[in-house]
Amino acid sequence: MPLQMNRKIFLTAAITGAGATEDKSRLVPRSPKEIADAAIDAAKAGAAIVHCHVRDPETGAPCRNLAYYRELTDRIRSSDVDVVLNLTAGVGGDLTFGDPETPMDLDAPNTDMAGATERMAHIRACLPEICTLDCGSMNFGDGEYVMTNTTGMLRAMGAQMTELGVKPEIEAFDTGHLWFAKQLVKEGVLEDPALVQLCMGVPWGAPNDLNTFMAMVNNVPESWTWSAFSLGRDQMPYVAAAALAGGNVRVGLEDNIYLERGVLATNAQLVEKAASLLTNMGASLIGPEEVRAQLGLVKRAAPAAAA
Repeated sequence: MPLQMNRKIFLTAAITGAGATEDKSRLVPRSPKEIADAAIDAAKAGAAIVHCHVRDPETGAPCRNLAYYRELTDRIRSSDVDVVLNLTAGVGGDLTFGDPETPMDLDAPNTDMAGATERMAHIRACLPEICTLDCGSMNFGDGEYVMTNTTGMLRAMGAQMTELGVKPEIEAFDTGHLWFAKQLVKEGVLEDPALVQLCMGVPWGAPNDLNTFMAMVNNVPESWTWSAFSLGRDQMPYVAAAALAGGNVRVGLEDNIYLERGVLATNAQLVEKAASLLTNMGASLIGPEEVRAQLGLVKRAAPAAAA
């Protein structure tokens, strides 16, 4: 297919994620204040959207603590920097089985399975402009952990997002996830056109080669808006690949902790590097207001304005 480069791109910064990166880099933010500060710095560097998880400030472990989400949201909205807020709704579908001989000995400390309404509690409370919808289940890395999202769960969560007026960002880790996302739109659970994030190179989802990437791209309906990312040293090459294929881009410490070999990064530095790459390719970054107009988003008020 001919190149149809996107020359007006929005950039998402994925600030901290839920992976075990907190012990690998001192620059991975933990507390709501640290995560909010990193998000604001990423916005100043050129990110139009910040995608945020929260962590236990003491251990760095991912969590669903509503107070942390409220603090994070209030800090970002009270700042003098405009940015589109995207909160995860992926936590709460985490299932860790026992060993291969005793699979039903579930590992309680690493299993966090919650109902759809509970998984959406912080979305109802904070009303971000966007929240994620991991559109399928998959073996996630090595061991016994499974990212669990049944079709029933996805219909229930997707319906709540639509009712709340929060734009779902469909996280597609393989082509089957896109297949089901199109089914959700067909059923009216999600609105058309949809927003998609193509998640490349995550073991054991879509492998990190360009043939698979273009298969993913070609499975996104033409009217939908999409973005893409990859992990580690492939993060920046996928900035270029996504732009060349007509999409938007995501970078950040959720997916990669290095600025270059052996040099730990901040989120703002990764945004700056991606912005420089895109500019040198002849693209320009659009800001949060243009993103809202493109995606049909409504900016939420800061706490003081809402009081």
